[in-house]
Amino acid sequence: MSAYLTAVWEVLVEFAPWLFLGAVVSGLLHKLLPADFMHRNLTGRFAVLKSVIFGIPLPLCSCGVIPAGIGLKKDGASDGASVGFLIATPQTGVDSVMVSASMLGWPFALFKVVAALATGLVGGALTDRFGSRGQDAGPPPHEHTDRTWRGAWDHGVLLIKSIWGWLVFGVLASAAITTLVPETWLTALGSYGGFPAMFAVLLIAVPLYVCATASVPISAALVAGGMPAGAALVFLMAGPATNLATLGAIKKTFGLRTTGIYLATIVIGSILAGWLFSSVLTSGPDEVLPHEHGDPIWAVASAALLVASLVWFAIEDARRFVNTLGTPSTSSITVGVEGMTCGGCSGRLEKVLNKLEGVDKAVVHLADKKAVVEGAATEADVRKAIEMAGFDPV
Repeated sequence: MSAYLTAVWEVLVEFAPWLFLGAVVSGLLHKLLPADFMHRNLTGRFAVLKSVIFGIPLPLCSCGVIPAGIGLKKDGASDGASVGFLIATPQTGVDSVMVSASMLGWPFALFKVVAALATGLVGGALTDRFGSRGQDAGPPPHEHTDRTWRGAWDHGVLLIKSIWGWLVFGVLASAAITTLVPETWLTALGSYGGFPAMFAVLLIAVPLYVCATASVPISAALVAGGMPAGAALVFLMAGPATNLATLGAIKKTFGLRTTGIYLATIVIGSILAGWLFSSVLTSGPDEVLPHEHGDPIWAVASAALLVASLVWFAIEDARRFVNTLGTPSTSSITVGVEGMTCGGCSGRLEKVLNKLEGVDKAVVHLADKKAVVEGAATEADVRKAIEMAGFDPV
């Protein structure tokens, strides 16, 4: 048990800073860009290409990219553009490319960038064509959406809050895999040869959380230990681009079909890239540098803050669930609400309504798309508050 708890903490320390960075990036985009910017520029022709090119240099890993990618969707980008960004961004980043070049050679590093670009474009295009909700990104955000610094903060917090359950599941599952899989297992894959080694690496890389930069020294050590370079490339693509938390968040936001497209693109794309690299190019690590696992204070602080945030989100959701069990009074007002896409949206609107003068209690039902308000507030006041929160009363 102690080994498992240690593994949970280590995942949190690696995971939390990137998650918060992604939330900060999304919040800044929400604040600094016009309300309809994503809808105008990341829909229609070339939307996927623009989102992938925008995402490739960003230093966001698989969990850091979750709030940023979902934020694009909520701010009006098409499903294809959002998924292309989610696929390509965590595989690269300026820091990851430079580390890859120094440890595995420039051919390997540049090939990885091209592979990330290709998989992002393919995954985005397939999502627009066959995804759960198709190409329509919906209307641009409501004109009353809060674009202040407080709005940017709330936007980032709510993106994390909307997926907190999947984050907990992903951390616990990743720690379990880390604890149960022997350290020598991956290094022994070299004896299996090309495709068997690639498929075996996928079994570990897909559910496991590993950041793009931190995965490079691991891959370099594996190549030095005998693993085929193509299998190492599979690890560097599928590892940072997927994990259980990411898959769960994508399913909740985009639907099951789009999640299948996302996962299939990464799995098939990484296998093809690994095979192509092994067939056409040869590269090995120039020097396997030591990989320190010391925990910097900012990473530890981020992990502690994330744990506190997850506990708080769980308490808030439990309180909201209890509130929904109450029976509305005869003086209650029920207003339909359009524009809510997640628990974060309903939670934000519920807070706004509960602060409204004359409201004794407000409960927002995401599934039924309605708000039930008790107290002396008028229906006109309630509708105005819903509009100011960025939603449409019906």
